[in-house]
Amino acid sequence: MLLNTSILALTVVSFVIAGMLLLATGFGLQVMRHWDIGSGSELQLRMEQRTYLISTLVTFSFTAELVSLLLFIYNAEQMSSQFVGAMCATGVLNVNPYGWPTLYLKISIFFSGAAWLTLNHVDNEASDYPLVRIKYGLLLLILPLVVAELLLQTTYFLELDPDIITSCCGSLFTPEGQGVAAELSGVEPSTAMLLFAASGAALLVTGGWYLLRHRGGVAFAVTSLVAFLIALLAIVSCVALYIYEHPNHHCPFCILKQGHDFMGYYLYIPLFIGTALALGAGAIMPFQGIPSLREIIPAGGRQLIGVSMLFMLLFYMIAAYAILNSNLTMVDVWW
Repeated sequence: MLLNTSILALTVVSFVIAGMLLLATGFGLQVMRHWDIGSGSELQLRMEQRTYLISTLVTFSFTAELVSLLLFIYNAEQMSSQFVGAMCATGVLNVNPYGWPTLYLKISIFFSGAAWLTLNHVDNEASDYPLVRIKYGLLLLILPLVVAELLLQTTYFLELDPDIITSCCGSLFTPEGQGVAAELSGVEPSTAMLLFAASGAALLVTGGWYLLRHRGGVAFAVTSLVAFLIALLAIVSCVALYIYEHPNHHCPFCILKQGHDFMGYYLYIPLFIGTALALGAGAIMPFQGIPSLREIIPAGGRQLIGVSMLFMLLFYMIAAYAILNSNLTMVDVWW
């Protein structure tokens, strides 16, 4: 399986990302111990010069991590024909115990990376680099996730066995099954739609409040994270059913297929980008009291939250289109 082109690419990218972040965290340890912006020492000057290079490496790493997440899902979807019982990415991720944890780690690193990139951008905008220790401290927390992802992904690929009969999405995402997927599938569509609409309204209200009053940035980030989780719940328990036009098909991956007009990509991409921007905005809000950031953070926060709201609004519009354009009617959703 390691000779698969996509798997080779994912493995190489993960090793490169882990290597660059190890290098960056080594520099980060030095910064956290010796950084003194008021010092004119040779060590301080070297660190100030190197911080731009290290920031570039980390930015490249997290960008590559986004590509890795997309490629990992795409590869799992494309490999479904090679495993008995697999009809989509769900079956491929179920081939061994390492598939789903790898996916969850990739998503966590993507959102953590978005927060780090936002902190880094704001820090570089200020003349005194007030967040330099904080951002490298965060990098120290992200590194174990990256290393764990590398190990889990490599183990997952090494233990892919085409002779194993795996479970299809129909047996996993069903109310009669067991586990988190079954519980999500068992949520009543009417309940899911109510939560979906309420979380979307709360997100727009908190975002609008910040744009008007410059308050509540952290509340918007928290609301966006909750809305993200509810959106995944709604996709599994309700929205996907309308896309499939089938009342019992809850899989969140089959909507990525060409036969369903790649609707999954249209839903997931704005949802993930909007949430990442919101979390980035929330990450910088606690530091707006720092003198050198008093003008930078409010301006950056408005931009991040405004763009985040646009992406989330696009996501809700696409979901509404999928529901309204479907030939499936579920009366319980509306009454």
